[in-house]
Amino acid sequence: MNDRAPVTRRLAAFIAGFKPATLPEPVMAYTRLLAKDGIGVLCAATHGSVTAAQGIGDFAEEIAGTGPCTLIGRGRKVDPVSAALANGTLGYAADFEPHHPEAILHPIAVMIPTALALSEAHNRTGAEALAAVALGCEITYRVSMAMNPRALYDRGFHPSAIAGSFGAAAAASFLLGLDEEQTVRALGLAGLQTSGLLAWQDDPKEDARPFQMGLAARNGVMSAMLAKRGFGAPDRIFDGGHVVLDAYTGVASATPLTDDLGLAWDGVMELAIKPYASVSFLHPALDALVRLLDGHALAPDQIEKIALRFADAGAHCVDDNPLKGHSAQYILPVRAAMGRLSFLDLFIDRRETEPEVARLAASAEVIRDTGDFNDAFPDFYMGEIILTLTDGRTLSATSKVARGYPEQPLSKAELAQKFEEVTATVCSPARRAALAHAAESLIDAPDVRTLTGLLAQAPDA
Repeated sequence: MNDRAPVTRRLAAFIAGFKPATLPEPVMAYTRLLAKDGIGVLCAATHGSVTAAQGIGDFAEEIAGTGPCTLIGRGRKVDPVSAALANGTLGYAADFEPHHPEAILHPIAVMIPTALALSEAHNRTGAEALAAVALGCEITYRVSMAMNPRALYDRGFHPSAIAGSFGAAAAASFLLGLDEEQTVRALGLAGLQTSGLLAWQDDPKEDARPFQMGLAARNGVMSAMLAKRGFGAPDRIFDGGHVVLDAYTGVASATPLTDDLGLAWDGVMELAIKPYASVSFLHPALDALVRLLDGHALAPDQIEKIALRFADAGAHCVDDNPLKGHSAQYILPVRAAMGRLSFLDLFIDRRETEPEVARLAASAEVIRDTGDFNDAFPDFYMGEIILTLTDGRTLSATSKVARGYPEQPLSKAELAQKFEEVTATVCSPARRAALAHAAESLIDAPDVRTLTGLLAQAPDA
């Protein structure tokens, strides 16, 4: 049987035999940092301005069955599948959670809701929940690299949603205690459900974008739950027949799925923590913009025009995108004119209230590069900022690796400040402090209920 499906079987055996103690200490330590950051952003997404969170929360409250799992921000307990769908949507709603630059992924947004739902349902420890997050991120990364994330983007597929379904299935299989045979079926069922189109870029409300992370979490949880019940499924999803890898790209390779499996944890250790609430493609450019603004002590009224040079292969995602969080013509002017960038700027159009934002937005342009910038994408999201000043001068700066990447990590103070700022939008000081403590001490918690109890609360007035 192994000869028929060696890749699928090897992955399933690894997932079924996975134990938190097998995680290298640096991997668990970084997972803890990533999880705290993701938990803060997840909580912030309950803000009333985040329409996706409101819409999916209302939907879940209306249709979900009763169960043991927290509906974040709603004070309700629902079934695991509904919790994964709703909370997974919240995970990506603020566009401020950790991401994987090379694989173009947002796995933390999927894995924390998956891990919390099934840890609540099956009384798992905090350490087991964190281990599930790490496992899910790693499998998601391996699937994205096997499919080739650039090729996925070229065909209009969203790697986070497609690969995330497998990562969530892996995390859920671990938390449910599935054996190898059951895990094979969970991966097969996840493969049947894979979905995710970049067509969400045509939804200016930004509801469809995070909905896809909710789908990935739901797909993975449901796949593992069905597999545990003995539900039938394809048993060679990565090996033969209608192989899922070949369904999405013409350049897929199964090699990244198993190379150094259990030894290399690049799906975790190469995750970047966002210093800006926007699409990650714009982060190097934002760093370059901040260097110019601060280095030359520029006031907004000194800037006549903002231009961004970016890879042609990814420019469609940032060039005048209808989504504010993905539009260079919006994000860059907001940072230049207002001196900061908040996740709430994605849901409150500053062009309508801030004249300088509107003026700079009208001037901004994206220059599509087909040379070095394009060659580097998606390994690097290189961005060059070119400022034309009102006195006739031109200033430029280029950034290849953004702050928050493992190569340039945010400091402990910066991480703490980010957590404080995002949670302050929805939490009282006392709740904010309790949430930070619960997230930091999750590794030693006998269960996740202290954390989910804090996340369950509605936003503070």
